[in-house]
Amino acid sequence: MDHVDRILEQWAREKPGLDVSPMAVIGRLGRAAASVDARLAATFASHGIDAATFDVLATLTRQGAPYELTPAALAADAMITSSAVAQRLNRLEGLGYVSRHPDPADGRGKIVRLTAHGRAVVERVLPDHLETERAVLAPLSDGEQAQLAELLSRLAPGG
Repeated sequence: MDHVDRILEQWAREKPGLDVSPMAVIGRLGRAAASVDARLAATFASHGIDAATFDVLATLTRQGAPYELTPAALAADAMITSSAVAQRLNRLEGLGYVSRHPDPADGRGKIVRLTAHGRAVVERVLPDHLETERAVLAPLSDGEQAQLAELLSRLAPGG
């Protein structure tokens, strides 16, 4: 019996006529997400960065050379607000991980480019990040992992 089972049992006792079965999935999903976030945060911290930093650097790396995006495209790809991107970019530029340049397609806009230093961070962190993800998923078979990925894609379409 896990924590969620105890919660369901308590609700069944206190509200026997209420169907609380959605809590079994949502509760475990939330607890799993918190556990994954904590494990990934520890991996990132061991490299002196945080998840937000890795997210931006990885998003730029995935674009391929010349490793750049507009701030708006970066916000959309990283699924964060434009104000959050601005704050992250200020910090990352100060650390030398990214640089900003005029956007040739929009005279008022900027292009965010990953620096060599930023690429080196991704190269150093990515193998450990993937190893942490593998460890998180180790209790599941390959087939179960594929099934879980497919099921979760239904809960977050386009995510």
